[in-house]
Amino acid sequence: MWVKGYEPAVIGELIDTAMGRRKASLVIKNAKLVNVLTSEIEKGIDVAFQGNRIALVGNANDSIGDNTRVIEADGLYLSPGFIDGHMHIESTMLTPGQFARAVLPIGTTTIFADPHEIENVSGLTGLRYFLKAASVLPMRIYMLEASCVPANPPFETNGATIGEKEIRSTIGLDGVAGLGEVMNYEGVINLDGRMLGEITQTLIGGKVVEGHAPQISGKDLSAYIAAGVSTDHECSTKEEAMEKVRRGMMVYVREGSSELNLKEVIKAITEGGMDSRNFALCTDDRDPPSLIEQGHINYVIKRAIEEGLNPITAIQLATINPATHYGVSNLLGAIAPFRMADAVLFEEIADPRPKYVIANGMIVAENEELTVQIRQISPPPGVINPVHLNPLARSDFEVAIKGDSAKARVIELIKDSIITRGIMETINGVGGKAVLPKEISKLAVFERHGKGNNRALGFVKGFGLKGGAVASTVAHDSHNLMVLGNDDGDMAEAANNVIKMNGGIAIVYKGRALASLELPIGGLMSDEKLEVVNRKLAKVNEAWKQLGCNIPTPSITMSFLALSVLPALRITDMGLLDTEKFKFVPLIE
Repeated sequence: MWVKGYEPAVIGELIDTAMGRRKASLVIKNAKLVNVLTSEIEKGIDVAFQGNRIALVGNANDSIGDNTRVIEADGLYLSPGFIDGHMHIESTMLTPGQFARAVLPIGTTTIFADPHEIENVSGLTGLRYFLKAASVLPMRIYMLEASCVPANPPFETNGATIGEKEIRSTIGLDGVAGLGEVMNYEGVINLDGRMLGEITQTLIGGKVVEGHAPQISGKDLSAYIAAGVSTDHECSTKEEAMEKVRRGMMVYVREGSSELNLKEVIKAITEGGMDSRNFALCTDDRDPPSLIEQGHINYVIKRAIEEGLNPITAIQLATINPATHYGVSNLLGAIAPFRMADAVLFEEIADPRPKYVIANGMIVAENEELTVQIRQISPPPGVINPVHLNPLARSDFEVAIKGDSAKARVIELIKDSIITRGIMETINGVGGKAVLPKEISKLAVFERHGKGNNRALGFVKGFGLKGGAVASTVAHDSHNLMVLGNDDGDMAEAANNVIKMNGGIAIVYKGRALASLELPIGGLMSDEKLEVVNRKLAKVNEAWKQLGCNIPTPSITMSFLALSVLPALRITDMGLLDTEKFKFVPLIE
């Protein structure tokens, strides 16, 4: 549901309601208004709604009629509906409809979503599916058209290609707010024609360009911003955030499921004295357990307050600030006349768990329970059944070794990070095949979009597997089939289980399936409810532990091993990639 035209009749109704000549559809009485426009708490405030907009803020007695629904706030805090400035719906493993069902009750009424995961699988078909699914929801889901499809064209195979022509055709669509995170910063600063074409088409269309700039500074940062890139959500330190704000960027302070940057980055405001108007909150990637156990953007607000941010400022970072950045602050992000009727009522300002949530003028949740029906849009054929692979055999996972041993490149995990390092290890050979030490596992990627049947094998250290295998079609950003394991037969079995499911995650040990999660929509999402997906994912996480892995969020960690724009050693369907030199390197020296 997005904001649309301004009909004179609608504006007339708002004026009449404010004047008391027409009775409001909904009134909130006696609230403590968190006024994000003035950084103050106003006590004893009424708000009158007419349809999906706010008509009056102040004393609403004259706007109450026999058919007006009245919420007696009795001193509850009232804030604008919460906004997540940057996230990927696909990371929740839910469809847009199921995602709305999960987060509306906890106060999220608007998100700005980058759909580059589904677009890397299904291209513009995936974008149109998301737009259609969003159009029937009471919450607002704006799309940021994917900029990196594929993320790294010469080094991986994905399901689609999006360039300047596609951006030109989609940037003006209802619900498209800008260009999604530009991860290929090297391409930007080296004048890559594709990237500059996408950016200029976005700027010509009057939309914003979102960034992805981890550890970029100095002249590289200036060059990146000079291209028109306006935000970054990848800051990990106070100093990094301060430099980017000083150069004109808006910094999104991220608190995801595995990327926990808020504690350090918020210090740019609390210690560095930066103007808080240049910051917003986001989740980026939020998995089902995090949504259930912690919450969504309401939890990020709480974390910001825990780290010393003024509560009103924290709420500004999740309301008016992102709305201002995206050019919709005249409609969203504040409780004021003419704004859209999105609001949250809660008891504790330091922990804004909602008593009531209002979205698009409707009471959509009470006491964190949904009170409206959420419509679901069925995905089109181009988004389902996306795994184009024949069954695999154990021989597909064998690595040849000449002699008794050889030096091999190994991807090594870095604790609490999605960054990796490349190391050299001695690998023994028996009968011409690699036999791995217990601390090293095999890693394989199979192209699954029906575009050439590429495949690559590698080694990884840090998962701690004692045996078994895990297969998944969640493998950023091209989302080919990735298989991790210590037994070739189990790796083949896990891979074939995922192929049969048309996408998802499967774990096998000694030929026996331990757990699985079906993700048939793009190989990334389920059309089941959050609670169902979470139960299945919990079994997957428990199965990881049975294999001997005790690292946090192992499925997420595994999924990033194919992301070819992150340091330092990665694997794609084309081979082992040194992402610092951007060249393929041999597995065995």
